[in-house]
Amino acid sequence: MPVSGEAAAGDAGAASTAARDTGVRGPAAGDAEAPDPAAPDAGRTTVLHRLDGGVSWITLDRPEAMNALTWDQRERVIALLAEASADPAVRAVVLTATGRGFCAGADLRGAPAPARERVAGDVARTIRLGAQRLIAAVLDCEKPVIAAVNGTAAGLGAHLAFACDLVLAADTAVFIEVFVRRGLVPDGGGAYLLPRLVGPHRAKELMFFGDALPAPEAERIGLVNRTVPPDELAALAGEWAGRLAAGPTRALALTKQLVNASADSDRSTAFAAEAAAQETNMTTRDANEGVASFVERRAPRYRGC
Repeated sequence: MPVSGEAAAGDAGAASTAARDTGVRGPAAGDAEAPDPAAPDAGRTTVLHRLDGGVSWITLDRPEAMNALTWDQRERVIALLAEASADPAVRAVVLTATGRGFCAGADLRGAPAPARERVAGDVARTIRLGAQRLIAAVLDCEKPVIAAVNGTAAGLGAHLAFACDLVLAADTAVFIEVFVRRGLVPDGGGAYLLPRLVGPHRAKELMFFGDALPAPEAERIGLVNRTVPPDELAALAGEWAGRLAAGPTRALALTKQLVNASADSDRSTAFAAEAAAQETNMTTRDANEGVASFVERRAPRYRGC
């Protein structure tokens, strides 16, 4: 079977099942095609980006495909997250999408053309370099990342949302662990993220059965921070992102690192990391401003450095 930069069986199955369940036809497991110059997306920007008030807005824009993620889109999102980390003008990130879907999984139709027949090790390598790189880019971004989930988030799309630091969702959105429906193992970091967010028993229920999880229930069990009517989602995401953008950026980055590492650390390691983070943070202007504003009984004016 051919292999490409995104022909991992897990991603393919997730995209195919999610597309079927949301009314969009996706590729079968293992399918991969070279970009088609005549395709509707050829030459079109399918990841929108703007910087507004210190907030980097990253918007998946393939509503006709429920925002199933192409190879090009994935690479663009990874690049934008890396740019957000390095750019002092970026103080927070919002990841969202257009249309009825947030992300229906991976779409292999935009993957590079296969060079040869698949051999042992190709699938694992493709997942490491593809879906897992995307999830790691969110987790490792040095700025807080908000997911504004406007609709269906399935397979890799669900994991993309769960990797974000804060998750807001339209109350009509659903999350689906679709892998089991194709007899596949969850990939894209699902078996790492879900147990840490909701515990092993709830994670197994979601992954074993693959049932659609409505956003209000996802909020109840802790996968989502807030649910709101669809027409209020963008405003709430903007409000939260604005608050983060006005905050002490380096302190938030260090806090994110500590929380993300906490589940994998023993107490001694966690305490040492906490002390080291505070030591580093106290060299920033924002930390000194925070202390000075407290002493002077005024609101702090953070500059992100």
